[in-house]
Amino acid sequence: MIYVVATTQVKPGQRDTYIAGHKKCIAETRKEKGCLSYEGHTSIHDPDTYVVVERWETRDDLNAHGRAPHMKVWREYSAPLKASPTVIEIISDAKVDIIKA
Repeated sequence: MIYVVATTQVKPGQRDTYIAGHKKCIAETRKEKGCLSYEGHTSIHDPDTYVVVERWETRDDLNAHGRAPHMKVWREYSAPLKASPTVIEIISDAKVDIIKA
């Protein structure tokens, strides 16, 4: 399983427009092969910080998502609403044992 955390700083006053556009992207993304979850969230500390949390079955599924037609539309729509580029963290499901010392 692959996890993705994508954080975007939205320009002041553009948050509602950004979220409205992202709702369309969310609906299309959830239909994609391998998408286990895809959700957008707003930071409680900074309402102009928008975080997308995703889970994908495989890296190939995630890569296909990046090439999906609706993602091209989303990138074009969202670009002028961003204060800075989106920071994307991709995390594998490597198992970690917790040891109490």
